Amino acid sequence: MTIVSGKYFNGQITLDKFPVTDKTFSVSISFLEEPFSSLRLEAFGFLESQELLKNYKAPSFADEVIKERRSSLLTILL
Repeated sequence: MTIVSGKYFNGQITLDKFPVTDKTFSVSISFLEEPFSSLRLEAFGFLESQELLKNYKAPSFADEVIKERRSSLLTILL
């Protein structure tokens, strides 16, 4: 999976960079609550993720992610 950041404004999506490929891929677009550029991805690591998730109450974060992705796939396929 490749992640490319970009911006959406007034019905237009602009990518920050374009993947170099000769293949066709399916894409999913997520609208983040805060601008992508404000996330500290270069400084984000395992300890920070543990701290952010310390109050997470679901049985398993990984299970919730899998459940969400399966639901998204079913929506696309149906």
